[in-house]
Amino acid sequence: MHLVQQLLFVICSFGAIYIFAKKVKEMRRNILLGRDEDLTDHPDQRWRNMLLLAVGQKKMFKKPVPALLHLAVYAGFILINIEIMEIIVDGIAGTHRVFLPLLGEELYSVLIGCFEILAALVLLGCLAFLIRRNVLKVARLNMKELAGWPRNDANAILITEIVLMTLLFTMNAADQSLQALNAPHYHHTAPFWVSGHFTGMFGGMSAGALEAIERICWWLHILGIFAFLNYLPYSKHFHVLMAFPNAYYSRLTNNGELRNMPEIQNEVLYMMEPDKAPTVTGEPEQKRFGAKDVMDLSWKNLLDAYTCTECGRCTSVCPANNTGKKLSPRKIMMDTRDRLEEVGKNINVNKEFKEDGKSLLHDYVSVEELRACTTCQACVDACPVMIDPLSIIIQLRRNLIMEDSNAPQEWNMMFGNIENNMAPWKFSPDDRDAWVQELA
Repeated sequence: MHLVQQLLFVICSFGAIYIFAKKVKEMRRNILLGRDEDLTDHPDQRWRNMLLLAVGQKKMFKKPVPALLHLAVYAGFILINIEIMEIIVDGIAGTHRVFLPLLGEELYSVLIGCFEILAALVLLGCLAFLIRRNVLKVARLNMKELAGWPRNDANAILITEIVLMTLLFTMNAADQSLQALNAPHYHHTAPFWVSGHFTGMFGGMSAGALEAIERICWWLHILGIFAFLNYLPYSKHFHVLMAFPNAYYSRLTNNGELRNMPEIQNEVLYMMEPDKAPTVTGEPEQKRFGAKDVMDLSWKNLLDAYTCTECGRCTSVCPANNTGKKLSPRKIMMDTRDRLEEVGKNINVNKEFKEDGKSLLHDYVSVEELRACTTCQACVDACPVMIDPLSIIIQLRRNLIMEDSNAPQEWNMMFGNIENNMAPWKFSPDDRDAWVQELA
C-alpha cells in the first residue's frame, strides 16, 4: 500500500512540475517576442533594487496596513515552503516527518511552531484581504476593469490559501492526537504552537479514524499546492515569482526621462548632414515607429505585463483617471498581458504567429485612453514592483501619431509650430524676445 502511495505521489509531483515548466517556457517565449533592450548595466544597483523592492517590499509601505498584511502572507508563502520540502521527501521515500530524527525533537518542534505561526498569519491576512475586497470594497480593488475574471481570480487565490492553511493545521492536530495514542510511525514531538490547541476536537476518536483524517489532509494539502503552482501562471498572483526578475531588470534612468527614437534622430541628422547617411544595399528594413502590437514593445514591457499584480495603486494616483477620464494604467497592463496571451495561443496553434486582424492598439487600448495620459509618471512611481505603464502608453501614442497621423488638432498645431518656429508657440524665432522690450 505504501509503495502504491509513493508511486502515485511521484507521478503527481513530476506531472505538476512538467506542466508548470511547460507553461513557464511558453511565457518566456512570449516575453522574448518583444524588441531587444539591454538592461544588464550596473548589476550592483540591480541586485539592490531586487532586495529592497521584491524581497523587502519597500514601496509597499507607502500604505502601511495592506503592506503589513501582504508581508505576513508573503513571508508565510516563502518560508512555509521549507515544510513542503519535508512533505515531498516523505511522499517520495514513504517516510513520515523525515527531518525529525535529523533535527531532534526540540529543534524540530520549534521550527514547526514557527511555520504554524506564519501559517496563522497567512490565514488572517487572507481573511483581511477578502474583507477589504468584498465587504469594505476598497475603491481601487473594485474598479470596472476588475469585473468578472480578475475579481474572481483574486478571491479564488485567497480562499485557496485559507483552505491550504486550514488543512495544514488539521493535519498537524490529528498527528499530535495520534502521538498521544502511541500510533506506529507517528514520532513524538513537543506540542505544536497552534494546532496543538485543537487536538481536543479529535477527542474519543480511534487511531484508524485519526490516521484517515491526517492522511486525507496530507494528500489534499500537497495536491492543493501542486494545483496552486499550476494555477499561478494563469493568475495575477504569478507576481510572487515575477517580481524578482522585474525588479532586477527595472530601468535605472530617472523618472520623467523618455527614451528617444534613434531612427528619428538619425533621419534628422542625415537631412542636415547627408554625408553621414549610411549606404543602403537591397531593400531597407521596414521598422515600425512606436508600437501597434505587443511584438513592437520591448521584452521588458512584456515582462511588466506578466508581473502586474492588479493592485491598482497606479490607477488610484493617476490624475487622468481621478478626473473621470477613461485612462487606467492598470488596465493598460492587463490589456497588454491579455493580448500577449492571445498571440501566444495563436503561435501554439499555428507554430508561428498568423495575422489575426487584431492589435493591442485599437482592439485592446483605445485612442481616448492614450490621449488622456499627461505623462506625469505618477503610475510608475506608485508601482511596488517597478512596472512602467507609461512606456507602453508612449510607444502606442508614437505609433498613432507617426504612422497613422492620428493626433488632436491642438497637437498638430503644436507640431507645425515646432517644425516651422522651433518652439510650440506661433512666434517667429526672431520675435521670441519681443516681450522683454515691453518691460523696458
